[in-house]
Amino acid sequence: MKNKFIDFQQHLYHEVDDENKAEEHLDGVLPYIGLVVMYFNSLESWLDSVLCENFTDRSDSQGLIVLNKLNYSAKVDLLKRFCDDFQIGSNCTLNGYEQIITNLNECGRLRNMIVHANWETTDAEGYAYIKLKMSKKGMKQEYVQFTEDSMEKVISLIIKTRIDLWEFWEHRNDVLHGR
Repeated sequence: MKNKFIDFQQHLYHEVDDENKAEEHLDGVLPYIGLVVMYFNSLESWLDSVLCENFTDRSDSQGLIVLNKLNYSAKVDLLKRFCDDFQIGSNCTLNGYEQIITNLNECGRLRNMIVHANWETTDAEGYAYIKLKMSKKGMKQEYVQFTEDSMEKVISLIIKTRIDLWEFWEHRNDVLHGR
């Protein structure tokens, strides 16, 4: 996905030159938003299951009590802390650990970007307003270009991460049980 930044002027304003072309672009991209949400929710559910299993494999209730009010990034952080503790305690390295944490974080970042984008600001090139960035150099409006291809890549990453998470956890269980 490409980004562009526009200097903030007096008002938060989003110029859409060719509304028909923008509408056409949106028609192609909108179905992907639902797929991102659906697959991401499935990924988060897998993450919940993995975390619950860390507490006990008899019931998810203890894990769910802990996870109840946690957001996604806090759950990823909890998984990281469990894995760090496991590696220190067992004096072994879990293969794929850093990559799965990286991918889980990236899935969350991309999902948030897509879900919280102001889709009505999409222009003819597919750029939608994401957020206002503030720095010592001033304020800039950030736009991200969402294309069908980029949305398919996000969905593929989410699906791959869900599969990799499960395989990673199975590997961790094999190490735990000496298999």
